[in-house]
Amino acid sequence: MTYINITTIKDFIITGFPGLPSEYYGPVSVLFLLIFLAIVVGNAFILVVIICERTLHKPTYWIFFHLALTDLTFGIVTLPKIIARYWWNDMKSSFGACFTQMYFVHSLGAINSSILMIMALDRFVAIWLPFRYPVLITNKTVCIACSLCCVVTFIRMLGLVLHALTLPYCNLNVITQCYCDHISITQLGCGENVTYVKYVALINSLFSLLGPLAVIIFSYFAIIIATLKMSHTQSHHRVMSTCAPQIFITCLYYVPRCFVYIAHNLGFSLDTNARIIITMTYSLIPCIVNPLIYCFKTKNIKDALIQRFKNRKVSIAFQIDHKHNMK
Repeated sequence: MTYINITTIKDFIITGFPGLPSEYYGPVSVLFLLIFLAIVVGNAFILVVIICERTLHKPTYWIFFHLALTDLTFGIVTLPKIIARYWWNDMKSSFGACFTQMYFVHSLGAINSSILMIMALDRFVAIWLPFRYPVLITNKTVCIACSLCCVVTFIRMLGLVLHALTLPYCNLNVITQCYCDHISITQLGCGENVTYVKYVALINSLFSLLGPLAVIIFSYFAIIIATLKMSHTQSHHRVMSTCAPQIFITCLYYVPRCFVYIAHNLGFSLDTNARIIITMTYSLIPCIVNPLIYCFKTKNIKDALIQRFKNRKVSIAFQIDHKHNMK
């Protein structure tokens, strides 16, 4: 059959979880709303704390800052539409809006991966080259590295989206996912170039995921080796308590994501609802968990918050005492 490069559809229909009974729409929309609020409040809190607390103006915390900014943006890009789908039964997404969402979903995912790589390199230099750390890892170098990752990724993903736009979209427009992504959209394309577009996207995905993952694995493997060589138990514990949360975040981000990509490209068939749940898990759970880990597992952030809280209490007590003496 011969296809001409003409797109006939104007809107995509985002189904979310197919087959979900309508009586569960309310609870699901509330669940997504709570997740959205958790992502926005948690990550905005981290951003404000790092900006306002001068003691946290250090390379490691600027990395946390960029990661929180990425997580916050991802939640804003993905969740409002799926909340509207279950709250108001608003399933339609315009052709342009869907491709725009796809662009930001994959861009932010790749940026997140790059920032995790920078985080691992930061710890690697701190452990293996402690005397060179203040020279190699500075606020300026970290901000340049994170900004460069963002710029390069946004340019690279623009090519991915434009390549998907070369496909004609003729009849099918139902996306069985909670947001528009490359796999869901391109499988609706028609014509003989669909396989080629998917192949290019796969190479891009492997580059975005496996390249940083290789650096991360090498960095943390080297850190573990260095830790085992340490003679002092206290130093050993301090290094592992610093790196363990970051390793946990990395595993939470990569393991389910790699599973879905490998399963899809090997032809392993996942139940649709199971695939969507796994996708939403690796997309959203890290965005929620990251601020909790930073607040409760990062000593300097905890100390800064406790000190600010104590200063606030002292200031309030002083004001009350001053008013009392004035009477």
